[in-house]
Amino acid sequence: MTIQVALSQKERYKQMCKTHSIPIFSQHWWLDAVCGHQHWDILLATKNDQYIASLPIYTKTKIRCHCIVMPPLTQTLGPHLFYPDNQSHSKKLSFEKEVFSALIKALPKFGYFSQNFQYSHTNWLPFCWNGFNQSTRYTYRLEDLSDLDQLYSRFQSKIKTDIQKAAKHLTIQESHDIDLFYSLIQKTFSRQKLSVPYSLTLLKQIDTACYNQNCRQLFLAVDSNGNCHAGTYLIWDSHSAYYLIGGGDPELRNSGATSLLVWKCIQFASKVTTSFDFEGSMLQPVERFFRGFGAQQTPYFEISKATSRLIQTGLFLKRVTS
Repeated sequence: MTIQVALSQKERYKQMCKTHSIPIFSQHWWLDAVCGHQHWDILLATKNDQYIASLPIYTKTKIRCHCIVMPPLTQTLGPHLFYPDNQSHSKKLSFEKEVFSALIKALPKFGYFSQNFQYSHTNWLPFCWNGFNQSTRYTYRLEDLSDLDQLYSRFQSKIKTDIQKAAKHLTIQESHDIDLFYSLIQKTFSRQKLSVPYSLTLLKQIDTACYNQNCRQLFLAVDSNGNCHAGTYLIWDSHSAYYLIGGGDPELRNSGATSLLVWKCIQFASKVTTSFDFEGSMLQPVERFFRGFGAQQTPYFEISKATSRLIQTGLFLKRVTS
């Protein structure tokens, strides 16, 4: 029997999220929070009346074109496959080819497509064969949180020094103060002469959604005078915790607060899930900081395709001028 792919099956997908292991960034409630209910859709693939794959899509209009792109504050999206048991490597590749090809064929018409696939997807050939491009991005991960002492022993000496220094004069507090946290984020971006690329309203929508799912924690590092040095926002599902956002006061940035906060996040994550994802940045200073926690560099794919000539021209000019 051939694969059947249906678009706009949100109610079915909502039920599917309750009964299948769907990553947090692909959960229906997360997509409602970051996209708005009307601006995302879902492709569901079935075979023999069994779910075999899902592909959420977020659509925006750019240069008069429908574009399928990444939602804000969402690390990865892409297809999620339900593999048959006991597949050989060859059978797995054949299954992926069949499923990916069906999903690609069912995509709504677009002028531009760009999604970050989950790091577990290492086979993008079916997309290549259909004219898509691939860029490699990197995150940093701690795959096993069961032995915290061993994890700590792999931290670089500077990270350990910062943690020990900060622990002497800072207290880590669990908080619900999103307004205060957002002010720290604004200070972080202002130091770089940048605007925050997401609004306080969006952050509050995410916080409400995650709070309702019991999968978020905000930590603040505060000194004895009540000064808030930095904050981190952690989310998680059954497979991994994610360092979603961090922010700090530039005037207090030498206190070691961020290192202490990350260590607190890792300790907390070990109680609720099995691994930790730093949501690694391609920026060199951020990459160096995350690497200092002994995390494993992990590649994941950005898959893209431009069908609009306007967007193709724009992308070409961006490449030659960058």
